[in-house]
Amino acid sequence: MTDVQPGRPRRRAMWTALAVGGLLAAFILVLATRPAAETVKAHSPLLGKPAPELAGTTIDGQHIRLGNYEGRWVLVNFFATWCIPCRKEHPELIRFATRHAAVGDAAVVAVIFDDSSDAVREFRRDHGGDWPMVLDRDGAIAVDFGVSGVPESFLISPDGFVVSKLLGGVTGDRLEQLLSDAKAQTSHS
Repeated sequence: MTDVQPGRPRRRAMWTALAVGGLLAAFILVLATRPAAETVKAHSPLLGKPAPELAGTTIDGQHIRLGNYEGRWVLVNFFATWCIPCRKEHPELIRFATRHAAVGDAAVVAVIFDDSSDAVREFRRDHGGDWPMVLDRDGAIAVDFGVSGVPESFLISPDGFVVSKLLGGVTGDRLEQLLSDAKAQTSHS
C-alpha cells in the first residue's frame, strides 16, 4: 500500500499560482509607475559628440546625408509602421516639421527601422509627413546610433553634434521644449 497524500499536489499548485501571481503583480506595478515615454530623456554615449554619418536612399529614391542639414537643428527619428507609439507620435512630428520648415531652423529626418519601403510609402500616403524617410536596409544606421527599438529620436545641433536622445513616442510640446532648451544652452556656450 502506498502512502498517498491527496492534498500535496493541490498545495504545490496553489503556491505556484501565488508565486506567478506575485511576479505578475510586481511586473504590472513596475510598468504602471514608470514615467511616460515622451518624458524619458535617455543617456547615450553619443551625447556631446559628432552625430554618426547618416547617409542613404529615401523611399522617394533621393540620396540624403545628415551633412546636407548643416546650419539647422535636425530631429532624427527612428520609426516603423508596425510600431504603435510611432503611429501615435506621427501627427506630432507633422506639426513640428511643418512649424520649423516655415521658420527654417529645424528639420525632421526619419530612419526606417525593420520595415519595408512599400509599407512606409502607404503609411505616408495615408497619414502624411513630407520629410525624408531613409531606408536602413541592413540596420547599420541604427547600430551607429545605438538604437535598439522604436521609436527613438535624436536631436542634432546645427554644427552636427548629438544633444539629446529620447526613448519612446514624443509629443509636439516635448519636442518644442527640447529644441528651446538646446537653443538656449548653445547660446550660453
